[in-house]
Amino acid sequence: MGQYVHPDFTRCAVITIDTQNDFSLPGAVAEIKGTYEVLPQMKKLLYLCRTMGIPIIHVIRLYKDDGSNADICRRALIEAGTAIVRPDSFGADLVEDIKPLKTIRFNHHSLLEGNIESIGHQEWIMYKPRWGAFYQTPLEEFLQEHDLDTLIFIGCNFPNCPRTSMYEASERDFKIAMVQDAMSGVYPKGLEEIRNIGAAVYTTDEIIQELKGVRRPLM
Repeated sequence: MGQYVHPDFTRCAVITIDTQNDFSLPGAVAEIKGTYEVLPQMKKLLYLCRTMGIPIIHVIRLYKDDGSNADICRRALIEAGTAIVRPDSFGADLVEDIKPLKTIRFNHHSLLEGNIESIGHQEWIMYKPRWGAFYQTPLEEFLQEHDLDTLIFIGCNFPNCPRTSMYEASERDFKIAMVQDAMSGVYPKGLEEIRNIGAAVYTTDEIIQELKGVRRPLM
């Protein structure tokens, strides 16, 4: 792996994608199969990051009642009355397994306005209006302000939002680490293609060992 793409775990953050009740829980209205099964790996990695003070940014979707901010492929469904990740609903909340132990109630109105909200020590939550975490969001500026250049991606659901977010990160010259067993929807050809853009692919145990071996600067 070349010097320009090799992850720098002294300047990294974990990005969780769309791991919300409506997408993640069995039988939920918009359940993404396989997401519930990767929650234990996500929880394990996030626990380590919290103990080490590694920044965590949760990226979520919120669909207004009228569907006006939904992707066009889902807008008619929302307009017809299907409630998916509706602001201030249980379905829009992060899955309990990945929440910080002590967290404030999310201000969905503030998130919809484009603000990144603190929900714990070195932990934040933000809203994205489309597949990619960088599209019409302040994420790039936030990462630059915090001197972070390596992004560790986990969550739901590889073919759509995580994959798009990783390509957007690559376009902005961030280094990428994907944790394949802490992400739903992963398939072999996709792993090959994501490696072809310079992303490093790890298992949860592999990346935990990498992180444990790094002396991080005091935050």
